[in-house]
Amino acid sequence: MTAQLNPCGDVAVLVPAAGAGVRLGPGRPKALRLLAGEPLLLHAVRRLTGAPSVHTIVVAAPAVEVAAVRELLAPVAPVTVVPGGADRQASVAAALAAVPVGPGIILVHDAARALTPPALVESVAAAVRAGHDAVIPVLPVVDTIKEVDADEMVLGTVDRASLRAVQTPQGFRRAVLTAAHAAGGDALTDDAGLVEKQGVTVHCVPGSELALKITRPFDLTLAEHLLATGR
Repeated sequence: MTAQLNPCGDVAVLVPAAGAGVRLGPGRPKALRLLAGEPLLLHAVRRLTGAPSVHTIVVAAPAVEVAAVRELLAPVAPVTVVPGGADRQASVAAALAAVPVGPGIILVHDAARALTPPALVESVAAAVRAGHDAVIPVLPVVDTIKEVDADEMVLGTVDRASLRAVQTPQGFRRAVLTAAHAAGGDALTDDAGLVEKQGVTVHCVPGSELALKITRPFDLTLAEHLLATGR
């Protein structure tokens, strides 16, 4: 049964899903790798539809997979699918350009974070709605962090008390994200970095252990275990 997104919602979610995912090994593009028999992207979109604020979902897919991704997602939700770009930043820009007039809050979410709970989507959106220009979900860093040089020699130990591991979805006022992408610049690994370069203050909210990023084969195994236990 196709889920209906909220026509009165104020959130559009952009899902850049055009990456190859080389660290997962050879195979289809990362977002289309299987988790418990279904593509990561399908799991991610299904969970996004559980967030009541979501009005629009736009997926940036590999150009050669656009038709296949539309067919894949059609039974799940009315998702807009556009061709992605050469890198993540270009894919987000392509998805942003496809957002209809209306939603004032834009979330950017990794398809690889396929188990992200709807509650985290709502938490990020609520923080933007409360007045923050940019919001990221974070977790405390639990490992000891070493700074090393090019020869893998330790330069020092970094104080982890002020460090955070960043997740998605990342949320923005629409005008803020649009301006950051219009300004362009070097490709970055997340959109918060892009708006930081424009002098925008980024607010943090608590993340979720379920929003782990599936990057390596081990991550797939862990995610399958979480699914099997009803997460």
